[in-house]
Amino acid sequence: MGEREKVKLLGTWYSPVVARAKIALRLKSVDYDYVEEDLFGSKSELLLKSNPVHKKVPVLIHNNKVVVESLNIVEYIDETWNSSRQSILPSHPHDRAIARFWSTFVDDKWFPTLIATAITKSETAKEKGMKEVGEGLLLLEDAFISISKGKRFFGGEVIGFMDICLGSFLVILKAREKLKGENILDKSKTPSLCKWANEFLSDDTVKNMVPEIDKVVKFIREFEAENQTRASRS
Repeated sequence: MGEREKVKLLGTWYSPVVARAKIALRLKSVDYDYVEEDLFGSKSELLLKSNPVHKKVPVLIHNNKVVVESLNIVEYIDETWNSSRQSILPSHPHDRAIARFWSTFVDDKWFPTLIATAITKSETAKEKGMKEVGEGLLLLEDAFISISKGKRFFGGEVIGFMDICLGSFLVILKAREKLKGENILDKSKTPSLCKWANEFLSDDTVKNMVPEIDKVVKFIREFEAENQTRASRS
């Protein structure tokens, strides 16, 4: 790709799905301009114009062409800078299909269940949700063992598509554990996944691309306190 290319990423520092785009861009050694958005305040005209349907981040703008949705963006980055360093998606069609299947499971089932469990006021719903989250992690443990074939990551010896997908949620998961004293990622139940999580977060490609856990803990605590204050006033 030529030097005149213009790449811009719209995001928020705390967003796990924005981290996906950041990690993919770093894997491909792509230089880009980053624009921090305020989703709780006044969204920029650029964001509203670029993503008029959802008005959410991340948004990738490449030579004035807009790409939205985090995994869409990761695939676009992989295909556009396909001569740069490693491939993010597996090369074999079946392996790509498997990676997309598990990424859909994470985004459409596992993570929404985790969030719903975190915000529910019902102890019964929380207990049921945490059971489902744990069952999901057991499935992901088996998937990791099968896909990684004994190597460090879902992508083998290097970070790949599924690593980015699931790994982007690790900071929120660990922040939740720290904030609530929960043990969600249990080494006794999912040892391979726990080892993978440590490998992922300590990898040079990921460092500084995901927010600090303590900073996210502070953000969640302040967000929840603000919501409680609003609820008491209504």
